[in-house]
Amino acid sequence: MYFKLLEQLGQHTKERRIKLKIKVPVYLLDSTLISLCLSLFDWATYRTKKGAVKMHTLLEYDGKLPVYVNITKGSVADNKGAENIPLEKGAVIVADRFYNDFPMLSIWDSKGIFFVIRHKENLKFETLQERELPPKGAQSILKDEEIVLSNPLSKEKYPKKLRRVAIWDNENKQTIEMISNNFSWAASTIAELYKQRWQIEIFFRDIKQLLHIKTFIGTSENAVKIQIWTALISILILKYLKSIAKYNWQLSNLVAFIRLNIFVKINLQFWLDKPFEQPPETPKNYYQGVLF
Repeated sequence: MYFKLLEQLGQHTKERRIKLKIKVPVYLLDSTLISLCLSLFDWATYRTKKGAVKMHTLLEYDGKLPVYVNITKGSVADNKGAENIPLEKGAVIVADRFYNDFPMLSIWDSKGIFFVIRHKENLKFETLQERELPPKGAQSILKDEEIVLSNPLSKEKYPKKLRRVAIWDNENKQTIEMISNNFSWAASTIAELYKQRWQIEIFFRDIKQLLHIKTFIGTSENAVKIQIWTALISILILKYLKSIAKYNWQLSNLVAFIRLNIFVKINLQFWLDKPFEQPPETPKNYYQGVLF
């Protein structure tokens, strides 16, 4: 049901707000944990005394909506939960260090998929070539180089060369180091792509806080999955309503106003466009003759 609605409504929500210097599809990959009480949800193994399910999500950047969701037990590793994501040749996948899985990256590369992944701190590599840093972005871009993996096991899994870009994150006062299989983009483009990964964190926050998928009606695995998919359908419809409205809604305000008016009979489009105006009165139709 979600993906059928996405085919019909998803195109209305697409908008590339940040002008990236690439026109290919961009996807953000991450997962989020939804904590559960292990005594009630005994199938949702995570830790010894804790239960959880994990929602592995591939988010389309332009529409900020998932194109792939895999709901697993909380104990399933991020890279394992992403093994069956749909691959689209020429697209870009942006992910955090938990997806620094070289066999998976090798498969993506063989399928013509570009990736921008934050690499682990203990990555062992040899530098083949130092690339020239951009004059304007030299303050934030610290390193741009071509490398090969030096660890024999890692090199066997990914024998090709990689591009390594290191940037300074002034907001969090830290260095972020990324690897990519694209050698034609500017280093600033790779940095901007990784910066946009934060959009999937915003999506997870919205679906947890606005649609309350922290508490569940049923305790079975099927009941939990149905409630999560219902929340995904809801946020899809909400983003569609937001996109067709002339009023500049914030998603949180739209959810709050809908809750207040859920049982009120209104003209939906008029209310979306002009939420603070009194709707015009509908003419009364008399079906019985008037005596006077």
